Amino acid sequence: MTAGIIVIVSAVLIFAYVVVSRLRRSARRRALLAAPFPREWEGLPEPLRKELKGRVNVFLAEKNFEGCGGLEMTDEIRVTVAAQACILLLNRKTHYYPRLSSVLVYPAAYVAKGARRLGEHWVEQTDVRAGESWPGGALVLTWDHAKHGAGDLKDGHNVVLHEFAHQLDQEDGHADGIPILEQHSSYVTWARILSKEFQRLRRELRRNRRTLLREYAATNPAEFFAVATEAFFEKPRLLKKKEPELYEELKSYYRLDPVSWRSA
Repeated sequence: MTAGIIVIVSAVLIFAYVVVSRLRRSARRRALLAAPFPREWEGLPEPLRKELKGRVNVFLAEKNFEGCGGLEMTDEIRVTVAAQACILLLNRKTHYYPRLSSVLVYPAAYVAKGARRLGEHWVEQTDVRAGESWPGGALVLTWDHAKHGAGDLKDGHNVVLHEFAHQLDQEDGHADGIPILEQHSSYVTWARILSKEFQRLRRELRRNRRTLLREYAATNPAEFFAVATEAFFEKPRLLKKKEPELYEELKSYYRLDPVSWRSA
């Protein structure tokens, strides 16, 4: 067999493998979308509730969960995290967080080492964290915070929504507060509104005024998007009243209207 034929045969085999893998994944996803779902998550309008069940089943089948710091992984942990994560995927085309492969869960807040710039030098530091998201395939959460977020849907704090909003932001490889939008023209409006609200938040905090979004949102545009996502789903009425443009922009992106859920 000549080298040219070997190359052609190899290419055909690779192509066939890719096609078969995609067909199997599609078939598996169709089966999972129709699978039964626990009753604990029955709080959404019927069409969204049905969709959420299917998305959670796919998520659980495709993502690896690992317990850290002595935490034993259970179905309760996996379903609680997956259900909150998949809220962000409802009502629109999704690739199920394509950069994410593993969800690491600690029992409570953990200490992480990092570095920060101090003048012209980088210095090591340690932080106590409740979660973090990396574009390279891993997301870290704490079970006590995730469970609290699932139990209190109105306090505006939800570590799962926050970290998975970062995953959406990072799908293009950048953590900049700009997720992938369906229309190219939408980027102009997105940048204008979120930049304006981000700068307004910073001004309000400098004047020591109370704000709907917590102070952490003023860290950078990526954190602003993640914290705004928490408020959008957990304090939708207040967000729509106080920051209507931001609410409408998030409503357009997520293709959901949480205010209508509350009234229903």
